[in-house]
Amino acid sequence: MIDRATTYQTFEEFGTSSCWWAQTIDSEEMADEIARKLYSEEEGLGLKIFRYNIGGGEADNPECRIWDTSRRTESFYVFNQETGKYEYDFTRDANARRVMDKAIEYGAEKIILFCNSPHFSMTKSGHASGGLEEYSSNLPKENYQAFVDYVLTIADWFVAQGYPIYAISPINEPMWKWGGDWVGQEGCHYTADETVEVLELFATEMQKRNSPYRLNGPENGEMSWAYYEYVEKFFASEILNNFCEYYSGHSYWMDTKSEEKKQVGDTFKEKYPDKKYEMSEWCELPLTIDSTTIDSGLYMAQVIVDDLTKMNAVSWQSWTAVNGDGLLDRNTDGKLITYNRYYAFKHFTSFIKPGMVRIRTVDNFENSALKTVVFTDGNKYITVIVNPAENAEAIKFSGILGNTTIHLTDATHNCEKIYEGKFRSNITIPAKSITTICVEM
Repeated sequence: MIDRATTYQTFEEFGTSSCWWAQTIDSEEMADEIARKLYSEEEGLGLKIFRYNIGGGEADNPECRIWDTSRRTESFYVFNQETGKYEYDFTRDANARRVMDKAIEYGAEKIILFCNSPHFSMTKSGHASGGLEEYSSNLPKENYQAFVDYVLTIADWFVAQGYPIYAISPINEPMWKWGGDWVGQEGCHYTADETVEVLELFATEMQKRNSPYRLNGPENGEMSWAYYEYVEKFFASEILNNFCEYYSGHSYWMDTKSEEKKQVGDTFKEKYPDKKYEMSEWCELPLTIDSTTIDSGLYMAQVIVDDLTKMNAVSWQSWTAVNGDGLLDRNTDGKLITYNRYYAFKHFTSFIKPGMVRIRTVDNFENSALKTVVFTDGNKYITVIVNPAENAEAIKFSGILGNTTIHLTDATHNCEKIYEGKFRSNITIPAKSITTICVEM
């Protein structure tokens, strides 16, 4: 039963990230096709957030240790041999910027600029791939302000060009060890105290500049009790508590920990009732499920439902949009292919729109594998039901009446409309499926 009287969070938007693929798209035709499938309301997912990576410059670092060349980023901050100084060159990273331009053309409304690491020239190790020792911050305190100025200079340049810069996110997954012998990508470790100190500088400088974008962070790599210290110290800071309305975290390693996720979400809501949680990054880690199968879509859909219902997320953003663990990919011939996760995501993005409010469901699913979430704008009621089980389930729908459409993804359907007509109270949810039911009052 749908309980229209009990409401929860107001949803804001869905999005995805430009790492590590956007800089590899050297064809305008391919950039256009990808952007259309991700951001067009009519032809794609209708996403609203584009996460653009301010790279740490490892593609320019002559001592680069990152073995995967696709994860070496091109920076706007470049050493000028003639002047002997680092200077800004905003003609760089042209491929990724073209993808961003296309995304805006097709419907992206908010750009989030994020960093995985400070620029390599600012770090202790001389690398943006982390410190030479694990669990050691790679940004010396004397360079904190330089890092702040660097990020804000880039953000302000994009604002001046007319880009819809919504937020900056200077720190990414600070709790991980980053560096040492593992140099698979750019990253930087910070303790909870170091995280707060850096972000306080950002908040202070942004207030001075009257920056027209918000500060995001600190992108917890895992929203579990093991790392809740980052949440507590973030909001214990008077500066950050007053300046930041949101807390950003990732759903990695929490896929099978639904009860802990609920406990963390309930605690966050109880302790910080005036704050909002956004899920800003997730993909399947490690990637063990065939991306072309319904199993990959079911897995992702269950994570989304859990984040919306247990963490009360006001936004949800996937990690790599175009990659083996993403939504789309390119085959050996360079043609775009669509993974099942894309259609799973579409069950949410095409129906749950900004401004909709999550409402309560009353069910008897205790002995069932079904996962459900319901949102409404007061006129339309959107119910997404995920059934990962091998058997179909018959449910009885109540609490609303109206014209109904049903979309289905299973082994043979890809978010296809399978019903439109009068309200049906008795509905069968197929085995291993994602079903979106839209009832218009």
